Amino acid sequence: MTKVLILGAHGQIARVATNMFLAESDAELTLYLRNVRRLNGIGHPGRVRVIEGDVMDAESLRTAMDGQDVVYANLSGDLEGQARHIVAAMKATGVRRLIFISSMGIYDEVPGQRYDSILDPYRNAANVIENSGLDYTIVRPAWLNNKDEIAYGTTQKGEPFANPDAVVSRKSVADLVVKLALTPHAEMRSSLGVHKN
Repeated sequence: MTKVLILGAHGQIARVATNMFLAESDAELTLYLRNVRRLNGIGHPGRVRVIEGDVMDAESLRTAMDGQDVVYANLSGDLEGQARHIVAAMKATGVRRLIFISSMGIYDEVPGQRYDSILDPYRNAANVIENSGLDYTIVRPAWLNNKDEIAYGTTQKGEPFANPDAVVSRKSVADLVVKLALTPHAEMRSSLGVHKN
């Protein structure tokens, strides 16, 4: 049974992924977020644990991470600082597998567009993760919508981002996250662009 720690569990993709984990697997989930009152109606009491905490709180993060198989981070704010705290906590607890949501464009991989400073937090966080030595997968989705569909493709770092003007569903990104978390060795040390198919 896979144990998954979801950091930023109130995020829109994270909430969709949580429901998919519960419906499609026997994974045990630890939902980690700054304000637990924001999560309502999560069932499966034997499979879901909710922890109120901040990723920047090293002690709380290490405690939540202990015994986990996979860390899935869906965060905003100081992404570089958060990435550093996550990497340190994973090394301290021996957890190897990290799935980290980022953004398209961080490698100048979108045809016709140049890297913009607004992407600096995402790029800097990716640098931290790529140099961590962990078994990471960085997920770089296109613009997102809430359509109830799973229709996506992926590109690797170094390849042009496919179909960058189309909007991909959060459900598609969540589907990829769940597959990555539940499939040993899938896309290890990869950075995947996620586009609408």
